[in-house]
Amino acid sequence: MNLKIIDLGLIEYETAWKLQDEYAAEIAEGKRPPTLLLLEHPHVYTFGRRGNTANLLWNEEQLKQKGVSTFWVDRGGDVTYHGPGQLVGYPLIPLRRLSNDDRLPEADYVGYIRRLESMLIGALMQFGIASAQREGKTGVWIQADVHSRCVNCKPEDRKKPAKIAAIGVKVDARGVTRHGFALNVNPNMEYFDGIIACGLNEPVVSLVDLLAPAPTMEQVKEVIESSFRGIFEAN
Repeated sequence: MNLKIIDLGLIEYETAWKLQDEYAAEIAEGKRPPTLLLLEHPHVYTFGRRGNTANLLWNEEQLKQKGVSTFWVDRGGDVTYHGPGQLVGYPLIPLRRLSNDDRLPEADYVGYIRRLESMLIGALMQFGIASAQREGKTGVWIQADVHSRCVNCKPEDRKKPAKIAAIGVKVDARGVTRHGFALNVNPNMEYFDGIIACGLNEPVVSLVDLLAPAPTMEQVKEVIESSFRGIFEAN
C-alpha cells in the first residue's frame, strides 16, 4: 500500500468530516493514494449510529460555558469526546469493494478494527505502556495494574481497567474507510465528565496520567505513523 500521511494540526470537526468525504471519493476513483489524516479537534462531542442522548450529561448551558459543540455522525458507536491534546487519526483506506448485495463481509469490517487496535497497542508499547483489547469492547485498554500508576485518577478507578484509545469507523459504499481512532495523549480529562463515553460507565485515561515526563504530541505522531505503516503497508 502506498500510504500518504497528512498532519492537519488543530482543525474544526465539521471541516475534517467534509475533507474525509472529498478524499474518500478521490481514493475510490484512484485519484488519491490511501491516506491517514492525523489531527486534533477543538472541544466536541460526537454521537455515532448507536448514539444515545442519555449519555450526554452536560446541559446546553454547560456545553456553551465549556465551548463544546456536538455532532451526530455516520460512524459506529455511541458518544465520544475529541479535544486538544488528543491525537485523532482518520484512515481513508480501500478495504475491498462490496459484494453484490452491497454489504461488506463482517469479517473484513471487524478485522479492520482489530488491526487498528493492534496498531495502537504496538505504538503504546514504544512508550512502555502495556495495553490490550478487551473481549466484546472496541478500543484499547490498560489493565488495573497499569492504571494504578495514575496519580490524577480517582482511587476507586485505579483498581479498574481504563480506556486510553477509542475507535469508531465507517466503511462507505465503495469500501473506503472513514473516521478512525482517538488516542488520549494530554487532553483536559474534565471533558469526559460531560458524557458516558461510548455508552460505557468505565474509566478513561491518558498518556500524561501514566508517564512522567509524558511524550509530546509530535513524538506520539511519529510513533503512530511508524506503527500504522507497519500494520497497513505490509498488507
